[in-house]
Amino acid sequence: MRIIISPAKKMNVDSDSMAWESLPCFLDDAERLAEWMKGRTLEEARAVWNCNEKLAVMNYRRFQEMDLRRNLTPAILAYEGIQYQYMAPMAFTRQAWDYVQRNLRILSGFYGALKPLDGVVPYRLEMQAKTGNLKGGENLYEYWGGRIYGEIADDSRIIINLASREYSRCVEDYLTEKDCFITCVFGEVQKGKVIQKGTYAKMARGEMVRFLAENQVESPERIKDFRGLGYRFAEGLSGEKEYVFVKESGLKSERGI
Repeated sequence: MRIIISPAKKMNVDSDSMAWESLPCFLDDAERLAEWMKGRTLEEARAVWNCNEKLAVMNYRRFQEMDLRRNLTPAILAYEGIQYQYMAPMAFTRQAWDYVQRNLRILSGFYGALKPLDGVVPYRLEMQAKTGNLKGGENLYEYWGGRIYGEIADDSRIIINLASREYSRCVEDYLTEKDCFITCVFGEVQKGKVIQKGTYAKMARGEMVRFLAENQVESPERIKDFRGLGYRFAEGLSGEKEYVFVKESGLKSERGI
């Protein structure tokens, strides 16, 4: 079983807490992207990132000085987003670390796909970035093509999607009839509809990864036991390809209680 999650925009360098174990599987492709970014002017790079001037200057300098083989941080510790805060990897047991290293993959516009303990450097390059004249495609979806899916799919053909649409698309677009692709939705029931709010969904995705790792979950059925942050599995709102989790109050409403 494989679990996919999105990266985070904010990253840090931490070479002290834990050693990285491997280099990313698509490192050569990342190096080509780095060289392409180094060839952009500051304004061209800023257009790719679609960010403010301060962030553009910081990330432009990062790419100009980038060495993808030195001063590396384990990927799961490098990302600082809400999802990773609630995942709390530094609290993992040895068994949980083994689980995520085996099952969890972080999708990345720059690195393609990452194991949690792959060594990375800070970067900014979102999957939906428009790259224009980049050799290999006009955007990163075209650049990566089906290679990320090929790396993600394992013998089980089960993929648990905890990623945003921006990132899950690079896997979903290449699914076959043999694949069991299940998206987890975390929301609230409002007027009979499930509404998913970004921040709360990110929190729940992080909690879900921790739940799966701590409980060594290897089958989709056991995912339904998740109880983090007050969410409960809503059978009546779910289907084979979408597992919906709602707050307890919303679940009672859905049941007519």
